Amino acid sequence: MTTWDERFENGEYPTNPDPSPVLRAYLPDIPDGRALDLATGTGRNAVFLADEGYTVDAIDQSRAGLRITRENAADRGVEDRIQPIQADIPTYEFPTDRYDLITISFYRAVDRFPDIKEALTEGGYLFVEHHLRSTESTPSGPSSDRYRFGANELLNGCLDLTVLHYDATTEERPEDKRRASARILARSSSGQRQSYPRRHDPSN
Repeated sequence: MTTWDERFENGEYPTNPDPSPVLRAYLPDIPDGRALDLATGTGRNAVFLADEGYTVDAIDQSRAGLRITRENAADRGVEDRIQPIQADIPTYEFPTDRYDLITISFYRAVDRFPDIKEALTEGGYLFVEHHLRSTESTPSGPSSDRYRFGANELLNGCLDLTVLHYDATTEERPEDKRRASARILARSSSGQRQSYPRRHDPSN
């Protein structure tokens, strides 16, 4: 059993976490299709996307996480739209030109960005959110800066795409677990004239 299996099994990690408000806000203007959720955990993005009509490949190394993802999908009645894939992301062979949307939440996959981008269809979208290195104490997230993004690292890693949204913030969380994180939404397209999705109020 891996460390993440243990964390998922003992409830140390949320069993049904919410997707990012930024992803929720832009998704109504992103076309449906096939999605890939990397490091799916317990289905933060995968179940949400399946519920919104996507066919989702959900990749994680943890059997326990994928089992909980399947259970969450079954609770929503969307288990037929999710394909769980147990795999090690650093060595996973990504297909090319396959996904209309790829999401990554709180997993540092920047070294695989070239392969991840090639997995996008023309006009496909990439959404990433992850922890940042900070001069302030940030108890939430990895214990080492090795697994956090440096300043502008996420942004610079996506400049060959059309960046539609980027923000970097510090958030005060329950139990004093301050979190510094960045979020980006980018599209696999180029040219001086682009269309841009609207940002919807996710509370509506």
